[in-house]
Order: sequence, then structure tokens, then C-alpha cells
Amino acid sequence: MSKSFLHVGCGPARKANTVKGFNTHEWRELRFDIDPSVEPDIVGTMTDMSAVESASVDALYSSHNIEHLYPHEVSVALREFHRVLRDDGFAVITCPDLKSVCALVAQDRLLEPAYISSGGPIAPLDILYGLRSSMAKGNLYMAHRCGFTERVLRGSLQSAGFAVVATIARPATFDLWALASKSPRGEPEMREMAELYFAH
Repeated sequence: MSKSFLHVGCGPARKANTVKGFNTHEWRELRFDIDPSVEPDIVGTMTDMSAVESASVDALYSSHNIEHLYPHEVSVALREFHRVLRDDGFAVITCPDLKSVCALVAQDRLLEPAYISSGGPIAPLDILYGLRSSMAKGNLYMAHRCGFTERVLRGSLQSAGFAVVATIARPATFDLWALASKSPRGEPEMREMAELYFAH
């Protein structure tokens, strides 16, 4: 039986652009985005996912979305993530790591390239506040309004009701990854899942 995952804030991306765990025939992708122009299956916002039924998906994948929320909206969105998952469901979330980005800022490297992406150089300023090149073209959906360290991301997911949360920080790529399970799971299972659903 196929399982479904909600691809939150998908933009133009598809299942193949997620992680190896979801990029299989076993998983059916439901694309969810605020922007109708990217032709998602469901149009909505992270703070109002009412178009998605409660306990209707097996997993949720959110890549570089939650930093676009205002700080007071984060708990609302994460509770929505929790609501739409089935009882044994889980969420995979990745976002910028403020700790590693701010280390560059502290070295006065705010505008120097932190890394080179497929779209060109990315500076700490872009990671902190949103991709300047996209915003300059009018896509203000790209603005960042909050941020996370590993401890804050883990605590936010626990506060939203997730039973078990595993996180990693990847300073070399300036990102955080979280695996949040709605039901209790042991450490060996969480480690196995992280191998599938975290980027490597």
C-alpha cells in the first residue's frame, strides 16, 4: 500500500528533489504551497492548512520554509504539521542554522559567499534574511522572518506535541535537520529513519 507525504512549501520542486527516503515508488507526494503559480496540489499557508484533513498523511517534508514565518507563527505552523499527520506519522524539516551563519557574520563576512549554489553565490545575508536575487525580482515570499538554532528547533517541535525529535546541525552547509515523530519511537528506529530522510 502506498503512503502519502505532504511536501510543504514545495515551490517548483517535486519528489525527486526531496530526500532518498521519499524518492521511491512507495511514497505518493502531495504538493502544498502558498503560491498558485507553482501548481501545487493544495494551495495554503503553513499557519492555515485547513485544506488538509487531520491525520490524513503519513509524513510531511518541509525544506527551508519555517524561517519564512514570523516568530509568533512558528508554534501555529508546527501544530498544523502535527495535526495533519497520522498517529504514526513523522515530519522531516530542514532550515538554516543561525549558529553557523552567525559565526561568519561575527567574522565580518556578511556579504562574502558562504557557498556556491546552483543559482550562484549565497552570502550570510541571504541565509539570514532571504535570497536577495529572488526578492529583487518581486518574489517576497522568499523573505525570512525568523530563525533557528538546533536547540530552538528541537524545543519548538517538542512544544508542538511531537513525541520524539532527532536533530542534526551541519555547519558546513549552514543547515539544520529535524525528524519529528508523532508517536514514541526508540533510538535505533530514529537512527534508521534519519539515514533515509536526512540529507547526506
